[in-house]
Amino acid sequence: MRALAPEFRPYRWAMPTDEVARLAGIDPSQVLRFDQNTPALPLPSTRPGAIAPALARISGYPAGGYRALRSAIAKYAEVEPENIVLGAGADDLILLCARAYAGPGDTIVVPEGPTYPLYRNAAQLAGAQVATQHADAVLTFACRPNNPTGALGPLPEARPLVVDEAYFEYSGETAVPLIDDGVIVLRTFSKLFALAGARIGYAIAGREIADELNSRQAPAPVSTVSAALALAALVDPPDANPVIEERARLAALLRALGLPPEPSHANFLYVPVDYGIALGDALLRQGIVVRAYPEAIRVSVLDETDDDALVSALARVLDRPPPVPASGGRQARVLRATAETRLSVRLALDGASRVHVGTGAGLYDHFLEQLAFHAGFDLTLVGAGDLETGEHHTAEDAALAFGQALDEALGDRRGIARYGDAVVPMDDALARAAVDLGGRAHAEVKLEHDPAMATHMLASIAQAARTSIHVESAGRDAHHVAEAAFKAVGRALRVAVRSDGAGLPSTKGLL
Repeated sequence: MRALAPEFRPYRWAMPTDEVARLAGIDPSQVLRFDQNTPALPLPSTRPGAIAPALARISGYPAGGYRALRSAIAKYAEVEPENIVLGAGADDLILLCARAYAGPGDTIVVPEGPTYPLYRNAAQLAGAQVATQHADAVLTFACRPNNPTGALGPLPEARPLVVDEAYFEYSGETAVPLIDDGVIVLRTFSKLFALAGARIGYAIAGREIADELNSRQAPAPVSTVSAALALAALVDPPDANPVIEERARLAALLRALGLPPEPSHANFLYVPVDYGIALGDALLRQGIVVRAYPEAIRVSVLDETDDDALVSALARVLDRPPPVPASGGRQARVLRATAETRLSVRLALDGASRVHVGTGAGLYDHFLEQLAFHAGFDLTLVGAGDLETGEHHTAEDAALAFGQALDEALGDRRGIARYGDAVVPMDDALARAAVDLGGRAHAEVKLEHDPAMATHMLASIAQAARTSIHVESAGRDAHHVAEAAFKAVGRALRVAVRSDGAGLPSTKGLL
């Protein structure tokens, strides 16, 4: 076995989630990872139905070489299928390019300053020397936008040139027009397309270079399951604008905290500080993982809920006033995944009625939003289900996921009022509800008219939350009848979850 260069340092992962949870004294589901530069949640296309055909054929090889995927990628990148080289993530393609162009005695140029460490690793694994400048380099790497800084620097003039565009969708600039001039563009489905775990990426190159790279790649470099997920995602490519807008909002919050980040053209922010390692360690103890460097931290842009949690944690560590509203202590994070649905829930009982529910089950999303809003909770419940078969599975699992989060947020239920009731009129409808958070699951739901799933959803909440729910609602319009019932249950929960002493609300001393 050929010896590696003495200075070789293998790529190292950050601390595993379960270890972070033990350090912070929390459940692993509560850990927030800002170190991976990936979206907070998978795309709606990432669900069991997308891979069912691939699973049915998993016993065979992908004969034909992924023609459908190459064509879909080519259409997205505005090139020809013959320009596409598939790989198990952009990392696989970085290694492929290095070993295709370099060997012992050659030199590969990597960017000066902080950049993605795998370029150096790939050169050393190929036996090549690494330099930041070299007139006779056989290959040059460029990261654009750069990781970890987010900078969008000029392209080097050197050829052949590999341009890593893992984050190009957030910058809007690409080197693809230069592929016939010795430029190889690398991209990934890990970032905007939220498929990091699927390990799938692609290179775009001129026909001769693409043919050469393909000849040096494994016959089936990606799994058929990963290819199916990528194909499903390309049917309706995600919009980068919400991330770009959230990037600006998070940057403003960090500036308000006295931590101005550098301008970024990616889905992360590079924040210069003199105590990056210490700050990263302090955040770890709060269950938050960032990329820590001696001179900076790098934080992924997730969504408003998670980003506010990061900013609040930074404020606590630095002992500075938080520029975001403080969340209450009774919180829960739940991920519910079945063969039919995938749902993520973040719930804070002591909230300010900041609610977003988005599963695609329109009317039933609306009902859950009304319940949480009138309960005074902060709730984010998003995901996807097999809506092509109807709304049943998605609505039911959303109710179960919400109920589970409510159960976990209540903890041992010590110090709560336990009981609550409410009466809610809504035009022609009138609903009465009473709840008991005593730990026993029971539901008595009487709706004069039910759009279809309202009764079942309320019963599912009672089941998962270990709560007794009694509600009756009457009126002429089925929508109003059901919505009034959800509002009444929310109003009753607002009363039942309030603080009321320190003991258990039961003469038995046990709930």
